[in-house]
Amino acid sequence: MERPFHGIRVIDATHVLAGPFAAYQLALFGADVIKVEDPNDPDQSRMSGSDRQLSREGMGTYYLTQGANKRSIALDLKTAEGRKIFKRLIATADVLVENYRPGAFDALGLSYESLSAIQPRLIYCSISAFGHGGPRGGQTAYDFVVQAAAGLMAMTGTREVNPIKFGAPAVDYATGTMAAFALSTALFQRERTQRGQRIDLAMYDVALMLAGSHVTGFTRTGKPPQPNGNNHAYATNCCYQTKDGLLMVGASNLRQQRRLWTLLGRAEMVKDNNDQRHEDREREISVLAEILRARTAGEWEEFFQANRVPAGRIRALPEALADPQLATRALLHRFENVPGVSGDFTVPVAAFKLAHGGAQVTSPPPTVGADTDAVLKELGYDAAAIAKFRAATII
Repeated sequence: MERPFHGIRVIDATHVLAGPFAAYQLALFGADVIKVEDPNDPDQSRMSGSDRQLSREGMGTYYLTQGANKRSIALDLKTAEGRKIFKRLIATADVLVENYRPGAFDALGLSYESLSAIQPRLIYCSISAFGHGGPRGGQTAYDFVVQAAAGLMAMTGTREVNPIKFGAPAVDYATGTMAAFALSTALFQRERTQRGQRIDLAMYDVALMLAGSHVTGFTRTGKPPQPNGNNHAYATNCCYQTKDGLLMVGASNLRQQRRLWTLLGRAEMVKDNNDQRHEDREREISVLAEILRARTAGEWEEFFQANRVPAGRIRALPEALADPQLATRALLHRFENVPGVSGDFTVPVAAFKLAHGGAQVTSPPPTVGADTDAVLKELGYDAAAIAKFRAATII
């Protein structure tokens, strides 16, 4: 079955995590994604990740995570001839994604206005730290800097230990996901209007979206969110020590808390409304803490889940990846014998399944410029011209 973005060409002029992840998602669903990198200064994610040897070889795990299904060309956009080649490539494209400092592409003569004059149907997506324009528009940042700026770090941790950065680069991946959504929206709109689109996407905005309920709460009450760690508003939504480890209990609504207390033989603790739950929170915590120490976290998880009460013991990533549930989700893809990588590796694919035409991994992450010659030949350049570009280090 044909995948949703079959026939769509995406020019991926991005680096690090957010931009490449957005293009990767479209590539999984059939888009022809051409990654453009400076031959003298390739995507820094190639030099980043937990395997230092791979990072030294330009195939770091940060890059491998979102490099599959793409073709790679090495092209120096700081040269006039490089920009000429790029514009020729844009004439064949549906989408451009770039995440350089606001104004950088404009300064190269590669603005939305310039490129849409070449390709009127072009969807031009710019991803930046704070967006184009405004008092912070020219500033740059990475995931952790945005977490600090958007208030996420201040609300993460405990009263004693804060602020704390998320354990994973959540803002980067959320921005990449939002960009994929924005591109899908623009492509759908173009089917109706036949017009291109300009997308201005800020990581800062995405970070505040991740804290959406806190934003609404603060603007209503004037009370900023506090770093409460694993303690939530209701006692039945907190983390508890069991006989052998920690258990996260998630009896959130009134029906679930009624079910929880009834199962535990403490029907007198059931509340009729959420105000009562707030008022009796400390006593509920004390009662639950005593009861839950009687069994292991695994036993409680099995017991509660069997009785439709959300609960889960705390797992580290290795155990989470070993969960048999994961084998049913088609979330992970294992690569073997990939050029530039010694040994196998596994990457996440897409976080949803389609009944037909879903995500597929069709090619491994390429080395820098692996497809330069092939793409340039598609654009009409002959072997002599390509050799000349290479000699001048344009490619």
